Amino acid sequence: MAELVLNTEEGRDLGSRSSRRLRREGRVPGVLYGLGQSPMSFSVDYSDLRESLTTEAGLNALIEIEISGSKQLSILKELQRHPVRDEVTHVDFVRVDPDEELSVDVRLTLTGDAKKVRDENGMVDQTMFSLSILSLPQSIPNELYVDVSELEINASVRVADIALPEGVRTEVEPEETVAVGTVTRSTMEAMAAEAMAEAAAEEGEEGASDEGEVSTDDGETSAEDSE
Repeated sequence: MAELVLNTEEGRDLGSRSSRRLRREGRVPGVLYGLGQSPMSFSVDYSDLRESLTTEAGLNALIEIEISGSKQLSILKELQRHPVRDEVTHVDFVRVDPDEELSVDVRLTLTGDAKKVRDENGMVDQTMFSLSILSLPQSIPNELYVDVSELEINASVRVADIALPEGVRTEVEPEETVAVGTVTRSTMEAMAAEAMAEAAAEEGEEGASDEGEVSTDDGETSAEDSE
């Protein structure tokens, strides 16, 4: 079961005025719902909430909400923030059945040295930063690792390449791109400049060759210095 316990105060007056008063007191209003049971309103100390949600599991931490004299296994469903002050204004927790799969988003972390990309002055462009998975609550990983060691320029690592832990699955399309080996802009500019220089050099050589030849009256070509 969850090791984190969050003490709450059950019941609170609804409405924006009550919520503002709670926030002035350093508390955050919230609601717990799910599993066919009635929603329960509560408030929680902001520092306790922050501590519970800043573990290695992040927002996917399993938390036992202590409310109404009992502990109920839950996971954060939604965290609302003030658009300007960035303070937490409300939290929603959903009850969890330890024997039923949960759908959560888990962050993706790139690992390994993409040497083939680096040798061509390229870069690894990560295009997917989290993966939606299905897992029993106790099997939810803190993060998933994506190995880019064999990545090459213009190649990609896809969802199918991610090694999922036992008991974890995803319904995301296997061909969805996670990371791509790309050429950096500076390298592309350098390659373009080099190509232009080579083209100019070839044109110069062809021009010099043409100037070294003259046409005779009968249409044949001879060198100027053939006399």
